[in-house]
Amino acid sequence: MIYITLILCFMCSILLTPFVKKLAFKIGATDKPNQRKVHQKIMPRLGGLAIYLSFIIGMLVLRPGGDYTLPIIVGSMIIVITGILDDMMELSAKVKFIAQIAAAAVVVIWGGIDVDFINVPFGGKIEFGYLSVPLTIIWIVGITNAINLIDGLDGLAAGVSSIALITISGMAVIMGDGFVTAIASIVLASTLGFLIYNFHPAKIFMGDTGALFLGYMISVLSLLGFKNVTIISFIVPIIILGVPISDTFFAILRRIVNKKPLSAPDKSHLHHCLLRSGFTHRQTVLIIYAMAAFFGLAAIIFSQAKLLGGSLFIVLLLIMIELFAEMIGLVGKNYRPLIKFMRVILVTTVRNR
Repeated sequence: MIYITLILCFMCSILLTPFVKKLAFKIGATDKPNQRKVHQKIMPRLGGLAIYLSFIIGMLVLRPGGDYTLPIIVGSMIIVITGILDDMMELSAKVKFIAQIAAAAVVVIWGGIDVDFINVPFGGKIEFGYLSVPLTIIWIVGITNAINLIDGLDGLAAGVSSIALITISGMAVIMGDGFVTAIASIVLASTLGFLIYNFHPAKIFMGDTGALFLGYMISVLSLLGFKNVTIISFIVPIIILGVPISDTFFAILRRIVNKKPLSAPDKSHLHHCLLRSGFTHRQTVLIIYAMAAFFGLAAIIFSQAKLLGGSLFIVLLLIMIELFAEMIGLVGKNYRPLIKFMRVILVTTVRNR
């Protein structure tokens, strides 16, 4: 039944997207080019609605059991309505933030999807107590916005989200979690159908409707799959979402270094830096796809690692991320602390010889 449902979601997304495209032009949900945008013409940006409708169809057909189903649907509805309104009239950051908190609160408070504790090595556990609810809401809102931030090139957010969903559903299969497997697969099939129209050159953008929905679902599914477990398992979803999380982290760092407000828009995200390095639009998207796949594979390897091996793996991964960020100028052309440190070590070593 699940395979038939996934094919149905995929086909529904393909069939619905052209109708959503016409609707976007009709209601004014379009994206006009400006100095921050890469595209050169007015584009419809309501594509996420096709993903969401396909997802709802899949949920109605498959009807995955569980106490979380209704809260997830209601929360996602809030986030999608917010995205639609933003695609139409560009809501203020404050309004969007409040709506995101409301959507997160639905699944956390009503659905009970919160991280209460983490088991630590050598026995014992860290209890979050009253902080469990706000910390979980922060996670959901943070990942939701992280996916939204990378939605800057044709097919980028849809592709990266698909790779994250493949990893989450694959690990859910390994862990025997049928509920997470089913929902992640439905979202994946719906996204892949839309990606046919969204890959470069895109015929439609997913807009905030799609980016917020995908970010919301990925954040919730990652919590469901890895909550209340060991530190190693708790880090797994962070690795899976390595691309959007690291891009968001360096965006914050970049604004701090340049003394700009955290909400200030710029043109120095990961995809912008790769484009400036000389890669084409399609090459840039494929490179980031490869990075997302690398993080997905790294998450699987890390999940099977012992404590010491896992710790060394994380350190190596962080060094690689920092080096890559400095090489492409993700924070700034002059921000190269690790590269400078390595040069000093190299020069010192050569002189000592």
